[in-house]
Amino acid sequence: MHCHKQHKKYSRRDFLTKTSLGLGAVSLASIINPLNLAAKPLNAPEYGGVLGKPHFVPKAKRVIYIHLSGAPSQLDLFDYKPLLRKMNGQELPESIRNGQRLTGMTAGQASFPLAGSVFDFKQYGQSGTWISELMPYTSQIVDELCVIKSMHTEAINHDPAITFIQTGSQLPGRPSIGSWLSYGLGSDNENLPSFVVLVTKGKQGQPLYSRLWGNGFLPSEHQGVQFRAGKNPVLFLSNPPGYSTEARRTQLDYLQQLQNLQYDQTEDAEIKARITQYEMAYRMQTSVPEVMDVSGEPEYIYEMYGKRSKRPGSFTANCLLARRLVERGVKFVQLYDQGWDFHGNLPKNIRIKCKETDQASAALIMDLKQRGLLEDTLVIWGGEFGRTNYSQGKLTIDNYGRDHHPSCFTIYMAGAGVKKGFTYGETDEFGYNVIKNPVHVHDFQATLMHLLGIDHERLTYKFQGRRFRLTDVHGKVVKDILA
Repeated sequence: MHCHKQHKKYSRRDFLTKTSLGLGAVSLASIINPLNLAAKPLNAPEYGGVLGKPHFVPKAKRVIYIHLSGAPSQLDLFDYKPLLRKMNGQELPESIRNGQRLTGMTAGQASFPLAGSVFDFKQYGQSGTWISELMPYTSQIVDELCVIKSMHTEAINHDPAITFIQTGSQLPGRPSIGSWLSYGLGSDNENLPSFVVLVTKGKQGQPLYSRLWGNGFLPSEHQGVQFRAGKNPVLFLSNPPGYSTEARRTQLDYLQQLQNLQYDQTEDAEIKARITQYEMAYRMQTSVPEVMDVSGEPEYIYEMYGKRSKRPGSFTANCLLARRLVERGVKFVQLYDQGWDFHGNLPKNIRIKCKETDQASAALIMDLKQRGLLEDTLVIWGGEFGRTNYSQGKLTIDNYGRDHHPSCFTIYMAGAGVKKGFTYGETDEFGYNVIKNPVHVHDFQATLMHLLGIDHERLTYKFQGRRFRLTDVHGKVVKDILA
């Protein structure tokens, strides 16, 4: 087969773009800031990122980020507020709310009765960390955790809030955290993506969109790859019946010749990205079945994670799979679990969700630790915002709901580079406002990148005339939580 050269009539715009403006802009960009170039530096590894190497020595080599979509109630899990139970049913003082924005779901309420948690809290570990009775397994590992109680965000509804914490912007279209890390640092395993996404199978709740793990304006090979439960964990990866691996290899070789010809004509960077993705998919035909096959795990591991660990696609099985992925060099593993949005019947529903997730979340941390992986793996657990201290709808002795609350929420980190058995930040006695050490979403993102050896202000990408970064125009590293 011969690949025939394509012919194209170039306009004046094409000519200027490909010569003086194109080459000139590339040359100037490489002088001013080489990080803005899509091409890899000469010293970058074969499958490394644009940085070639981190800005400074990293504490973490990889990240597992557990996002609980819908926003778990910090007041029923971590942020112990005995005053709310004492004042249960009384009105939220206006001096505490101070005119803060409410969602449309409670803005029309005539009353805002304080709702103390019906769940008991105790202090655990040498650190004396307060944990709810809902999380018995997490309570046993508190001395591994760095709990941040002072997170806050500007977004008050789910879609902009989850988009904000995953991409640094409330508006769709920006690259996700994993995509930025893939772009900057590349992969440690050329046979697996650097960014893998696992979503709990069959759960209902606030919708999850693929743009949450999308590459935005970065080259498309940096988008997250979703691994699913079942026969075909990655869609369209397997060869069709009767089609051999050798035939697939021959097809890709000819396709690459055609794409290289097209690239010579158009210099469209997405053509190179497409070639990279096709080659990765070919290698994944062997690597993905191996990593997804958990049958060789010893029985004590299944017992550690819980009975659902043998149920493909469950949150528990995904936690076990996350450990297998980071063992094999995947840099960023994102777990999504839906169904945490409790505007009503919160006591019943949050109990169910904690039973589904508490054991596996704690087991993941301990499993990483026993394998020596926790010392250079960062584990993150949290939602997109918090929940209100007052009840949405009718408050009874044993039932209440909680609306969205962006002014404060809790996340935890564990592992590489963060202090163990440490609680950071504080909310007021009503659990409504941060009163000590506030941590903005961009601060959280800046700290995450710092732990991976990246200066968040220096990893940028020029798009439509502006240099973008994950943390947009602000954000600072929270140095007080660093080990």
